[in-house]
Amino acid sequence: MTIEFHDPRAKPLVPAEPYTPRADLSAPLVIGLLANGFPDSEAFLEAMENALAKRLPQASFKHYNKHNASIPVKPDMLADITAACSIGIAAYGH
Repeated sequence: MTIEFHDPRAKPLVPAEPYTPRADLSAPLVIGLLANGFPDSEAFLEAMENALAKRLPQASFKHYNKHNASIPVKPDMLADITAACSIGIAAYGH
């Protein structure tokens, strides 16, 4: 009896586009971490902060949580993130 395995990874249909960050990663950074409110979204972002802090020792971090994954971030929170942070990262939990 022969066992066959299906590899679900498809070949990319579109070539990957290079990404150049707008922020200078060698300068002091403030990274905004936005949790969506799902369980573990904050815990995931804390783990991400620990990993990023090792790679970007000049960075500091600000945490945000919109507390409801089904709505967009509120305008006042978005304004605070935009004004206070060099980079923003949004994450889903679950």
